Amino acid sequence: MSEKTRKLTMTDYLLAALLVLITLVCVAPILHTVAISLSDKSAVEGGKVLFVPVDFTWDAYMKMLDDAKFFRAFGVSVERVALGAGLQFILTVLMAYPMSMSTREFAGRNVYMWFIVFTMLFGGGLIPWYLVIKSLGLLNSIWALVIPSAVPVFNVILVMNFMRNLPKELKEASYIDGAGPWQLLLRIYIPVAVPALATVTLFSIVAHWNDFFQGLILMSRPENYPLQTYIQQLVVQLDLNETDSETLAQAAKLSNKSLNAAKIFVTIIPVLLVYPFLQRYFIHGITLGSVKE
Repeated sequence: MSEKTRKLTMTDYLLAALLVLITLVCVAPILHTVAISLSDKSAVEGGKVLFVPVDFTWDAYMKMLDDAKFFRAFGVSVERVALGAGLQFILTVLMAYPMSMSTREFAGRNVYMWFIVFTMLFGGGLIPWYLVIKSLGLLNSIWALVIPSAVPVFNVILVMNFMRNLPKELKEASYIDGAGPWQLLLRIYIPVAVPALATVTLFSIVAHWNDFFQGLILMSRPENYPLQTYIQQLVVQLDLNETDSETLAQAAKLSNKSLNAAKIFVTIIPVLLVYPFLQRYFIHGITLGSVKE
C-alpha cells in the first residue's frame, strides 16, 4: 500500500501522542526557566511561577547585562568556540583521513591506532595536565582553552569509521583520474563526509561553549574568563552601602533564582541557534560513523 493511500492507524496516533509528550517534557524545563527569569521576586520566592511569568519584569536580565564583564566573557567564549571548533575540525580530518586507509596503504596504521585508543583509556591526571600547560606559557591566554583539547579522540574515531565505510570505488576512480591524496581528501572525502563532520563540529561547539572548569583552572584573571566560568563565579553582591535609591530598589526586586534562570537561558541561546542547522546531519553522521566494517 502506498504512502498516499495508507490510512492512519491507532498505532500512528499513539506514536504521535508519545512524540508530543516527549517534546513537552523537553521543552517544559526551558519554559519554566524563562518564566522564572521574567518574574517578580515575590512570585519566584513564593513558588507561584510555572510556565508563564508572574508580574513580568526584566530586572534579572538588566542586572546581568548591565556589566561590561558579561560582554567580555561572552566575547571570550565566542573566540574560544571559533578557534577551538575550527582547530578540532582541521586536526580531526587530518588524523582520521590517513587512519581510514588500509594497512597496505598506511603501514603504521595499527601502531597509531594503538596510541589513539591508549589516550582514551588512560590520562596523566589533572596536576600533570596543568603543569604541562603552565610550562608552555599558555596560562591566561585563549590558547590554554583551545590547544589541550585540539584532538578529540572520540571525534577522530567517529570520522575515521565513516570514511572507512565509503565505497572503495570512489578512491579507485579518483586515482584513475589522476587525483593525489590531497585532491582525494578535499574533493571527495570531505564533501561526502559532511554528515559526520557536521556531527563532530556540533560536539566541539557544545563542548567548548558549555565548559567552565578549564577557565576556572587556567585563568587567574577574571577578565579572561569565558562565559560559563564567569556565570559560575558570578554571585549577586549588591553593595548595600550605596545610598542610591535605584540600587536599593533593584536589590528589593531581584531574586537569586531569577538571575540564575536568566544566566542559564542566555547561555543556551547560541546552542539553540546552531543546532537546527546541523541537526539534519546528526543522526545520519553518528550512526554511520559508529559502525565499523
